[in-house]
Amino acid sequence: MTVRVLRPGLLTTVQDEGRHGYQRVGLCPGGAMDPVAFALANALVGNDPNEAALEITVIGPELQFEQDTLVAVCGAEFQGGFPHNRPALARKGSRFNVGRAVRGARAYLAVAGGFGVDPVLGSRATYLPGQFGGFEGRALKHGDVLPLRDPKAAERFTALKKTKEGTVKWSAPPLTLPDREPILVHVIDGQHYASFDANSQRAFLDTVWSVAPESNRMGFRLSGPPLGRPQADEILSGPTCLGSVQVPPSGVPIALMADHQTTGGYPRIAEIASADVARLAQLAPGGKVHFARCSLEIAGELRKDARERLQSAVRGIAWEYGKR
Repeated sequence: MTVRVLRPGLLTTVQDEGRHGYQRVGLCPGGAMDPVAFALANALVGNDPNEAALEITVIGPELQFEQDTLVAVCGAEFQGGFPHNRPALARKGSRFNVGRAVRGARAYLAVAGGFGVDPVLGSRATYLPGQFGGFEGRALKHGDVLPLRDPKAAERFTALKKTKEGTVKWSAPPLTLPDREPILVHVIDGQHYASFDANSQRAFLDTVWSVAPESNRMGFRLSGPPLGRPQADEILSGPTCLGSVQVPPSGVPIALMADHQTTGGYPRIAEIASADVARLAQLAPGGKVHFARCSLEIAGELRKDARERLQSAVRGIAWEYGKR
């Protein structure tokens, strides 16, 4: 009835869509860094969209399944002898070894029925800065045992059409993985964009930025030329959100990610279009990104298109499970 952690990987946490409605009291939604890959992983095992899954970062875990379990890994491509972006049956006693990422940075491992961890404030997502949610509020470690919420959910695999080898012919599309780097990320002018001098504005848009090694789930520090403001005056702290790009006194931009703070006192040069945040989350340290300025209307069209592509993929998977 459980999954045992034999090797935890670099950073493996339990995540879902996050806990919404608490930013007014200083708690960000958190949740999966790449919500698109997360949603596809759950769809691949026939789960509800918000069922908890494991977020795997750069170096994956080794897990042992104590009963037949329907599993799917979606998102970044990792070394290992298991299929990506399609459901697979992990037999009782088998070991599932997720190696190092070879394309992308984050993958989501979903099990049919989900993991049996208790929700906190309506969510099973791990919030590392607050040390709550998920599995004991922390990343997984050797010896942890994760219970399954529905031990009989693996029977869903019998409903799928399979090849003679016992696998399915179809797979989910890798909607957020970069084909090449630098990736192109669209941004809207931030509240303080005009307060940066013309050279800094041009540098922000012309530079190919690198994700710095000290980046994490709170924010991606971007290595490149420092950005300056002619008047280094203090600003009032204001609300921040997923995708805000702040520039501290060092001039090094920080793109706020899933576990970001809800307010900040650094000037915000840009806001990343929501449709591109998941793609940015797939960059490992050293990954390259180039920003392109866009309007609010274009950002809205990008979000609409991304949502339609995800919904189309989820509907196709549901069809394979006989869900209409």
